[in-house]
Amino acid sequence: MAGEQAWVIVVLLVVVYLIPTFVATSRKHRNAGAIFALNLLLGWSFVGWVVALVWALYKEEKEEKEEKEEKEEKEKE
Repeated sequence: MAGEQAWVIVVLLVVVYLIPTFVATSRKHRNAGAIFALNLLLGWSFVGWVVALVWALYKEEKEEKEEKEEKEEKEKE
């Protein structure tokens, strides 16, 4: 019983630890591999984890511009 609980805790900690990687992957961030590397190597420090998360959530101006153009094209149709 205690062994099963330990595994559940370990899995939950790994999932929380890798949240920046999951966010970057789900958003199809062009630097997802670099975010994963940062997350893996420096995520153990809270600062590294936060930097990876902010980077994963960051939208580039180019992406915002493309989304805006796509939205305008859909509205024209």
